[in-house]
Amino acid sequence: MTTTAATDAEESGAHPRFAEALRALGLEELLARTRRFPEATRTAAEAAAAIGCELSEICKSLVFAADGVPVLVLMDGASRVDVERVREVLGAGKVTRADAGVVRETTGYAIGGVPPFGHRTRTRVLADRSLLAHDVVWAAAGTPHTVFPVEPKQLVSHAGADLVDVREQTA
Repeated sequence: MTTTAATDAEESGAHPRFAEALRALGLEELLARTRRFPEATRTAAEAAAAIGCELSEICKSLVFAADGVPVLVLMDGASRVDVERVREVLGAGKVTRADAGVVRETTGYAIGGVPPFGHRTRTRVLADRSLLAHDVVWAAAGTPHTVFPVEPKQLVSHAGADLVDVREQTA
């Protein structure tokens, strides 16, 4: 990591690996807009309360295992992922929530701080269309204490995500 990236990460509170990913994508301006909170923002509700935004303006980065292969699902904070819909989209036999070890091994980050991109390994990414309902969404910046704002279309593009409908439908 370059000295500049390390300094940017320290100042913003973003995880150094995530700061480096932003720089590599030409998005270092997002580091200046990254917000660090003294209390953890591990859940979408905690993040929305700390930021002062709607729950649906939070982008959750959730790791699932589709037939044992990790897949990242980006979902708005007010919604739940319908694993059956994920299974159908992927053509998988079985989809389950990945455990903490798989999440860390795949992304390089702990649950509650997983950003939408800048991961240790290349993983298939699905982004729920509900994220596009907002001008800006907030996502984890690699730690449970940091978030950054990003336009949803930019988020989907930089995450290399397929835009899908995998949110649970309310009756």
